[in-house]
Amino acid sequence: MAYADERYPLHGITPTETYLSISKIVEAATKTKCDGVHPGYGFLSEDSSFVMACNEANLVFVGPTAEAISKVGNKLDARKTMREAGVPLIPGTDGPVKDENEAVEFAKKAGYPVILKAVYGGGGRGMRIAKTNDEVRRFYRVSKLEAASSFGRDLIYVEKRLTSPRHVEIQALADSGNVITLGERECSIQRRYQKLVEEAPSTAVNEELRKQLNDATKKGLSAAGYTNAGTVEFLVDQQNKFYFLEVNKRIQVEHVVTELTTGIDIVEEQIQTAFESKLNLSQNEVHVNGWAINMRINAEDPRRDFIPSPGAVIQFHAPSGPGIRIDSHLYSGYLIPEYYDSLIAKLSAWGRDRTEAIRRMQNALEEIEILGVPTTIPLYRVLLRDKAFVDGQFDTTYLNGFVANLNSELLDLGLYAAAIAAAMRSTNPPLRHRLQQRFHRSHWKTSARTSNHRRDM
Repeated sequence: MAYADERYPLHGITPTETYLSISKIVEAATKTKCDGVHPGYGFLSEDSSFVMACNEANLVFVGPTAEAISKVGNKLDARKTMREAGVPLIPGTDGPVKDENEAVEFAKKAGYPVILKAVYGGGGRGMRIAKTNDEVRRFYRVSKLEAASSFGRDLIYVEKRLTSPRHVEIQALADSGNVITLGERECSIQRRYQKLVEEAPSTAVNEELRKQLNDATKKGLSAAGYTNAGTVEFLVDQQNKFYFLEVNKRIQVEHVVTELTTGIDIVEEQIQTAFESKLNLSQNEVHVNGWAINMRINAEDPRRDFIPSPGAVIQFHAPSGPGIRIDSHLYSGYLIPEYYDSLIAKLSAWGRDRTEAIRRMQNALEEIEILGVPTTIPLYRVLLRDKAFVDGQFDTTYLNGFVANLNSELLDLGLYAAAIAAAMRSTNPPLRHRLQQRFHRSHWKTSARTSNHRRDM
């Protein structure tokens, strides 16, 4: 925000009072006389009513049309559109279940486990896995309450739960008559359905499966009359069969790994499509080069079941070096609020292959410093040494077992970070100066950018 030419306050504190207020955002856009609105990757970015409000105010909405959003706007509408396009679906209810008894009846027929989902949900909210009739009844009530709180609508439907699947998604760009795909992303490292680590390409996808996923994406988005950037998400089972999961009708947090491996600026393509109604490139101009990994740095404590950790950032130092990209608003002294998502930085590493990408990420994780609040950084430092991750042998259940076995190691790392943070608060100037020098030293520079880090980006 410090680099913005103009700033316009959305008066309020909570998301409902600010970034979920259509009237306030449209008012800000019209008062600043801007031409269009880019909705980012949260809040109203997938809300067709916001698109229509922008259109009524003569503002270009940088995203899909309201009509396209309505066809894939909620999970049930998306399933209907994909079914008609011939895309494989996970068995599930055709509509929202009217009560817990209907949910139980479906679960009995489909077989346990099942997953209860908020029709208008996203980001893992309103979702619960049930393994018994009693759990279906209990989680039905919990999911409805969470859905109503998070999305304003409490409709719930039920799907069969796949056993140990991989979560793979296809990034797409589309204009009025053309859908192109930019390759797949691997998103199986997640906690409570919240993605933590993403990479491109995926170790689970061979050329045959890649073609099938790309073809399904093009068919599904074409059937919806989709334009602009979007992502079609799939689950891949242990037999390499894939099933449609959902459509994300916006730019995604993890789009950076696609940009690093293709060299395509997805946000630029979004703006181009929104204002000119056509893409800058064709499918034969898309080439995947190398490997990229993204890690979401969250203000959460992995030692305490990932509890959010708002508070003051005492010290922030960003890593650097070939192939390293960091997207963050952090600075030393920044106060992380309690009202918004816990994501505070995205750290990405590119390499000529996966081994180099991992090695570069390891160096970057050693160099980055965020002191004052617990973060997921210690978890990632340990994760990158785990054999299953290094070998690319994991699924959506992997992180649960991994974290359960890490309590002692994460505790040691957490205590060390807490001790450093306490020292940084010290009123002893020489001590603070020595610590600042320590945390501003770049591992990349001191290693003279050795052979592990060859290649000018």
